[in-house]
Amino acid sequence: MSRICQLTGKKAMKGNKVSFSNAKTPRQFKVNLKTKKFFVPETAEWITLRVSTSAIKNINKKGIYACLKESVEKGILN
Repeated sequence: MSRICQLTGKKAMKGNKVSFSNAKTPRQFKVNLKTKKFFVPETAEWITLRVSTSAIKNINKKGIYACLKESVEKGILN
C-alpha cells in the first residue's frame, strides 16, 4: 500500500539532505500517516481511513462529513 493520505492526497516529497560540508544527498520527506476509525453521524456508520496527522486536525476542526465531502469534490476519494 502506498503512503498517500486518503483525504488530502498528500504523498512523499523529494529533497536533499544537506551536510555541514554542504554536500547534498537525495532523501524523501514521508507523510506522517495514521490508520484511524471515524464515526460519521450523518450516515451512522464507522469508516477506517489512512490519513495524515494534518488531516486529523482538519477533521477535528471541520468535522468528518465535511472533509469527506470536500475530498470527493476534489476527486481524491471516490
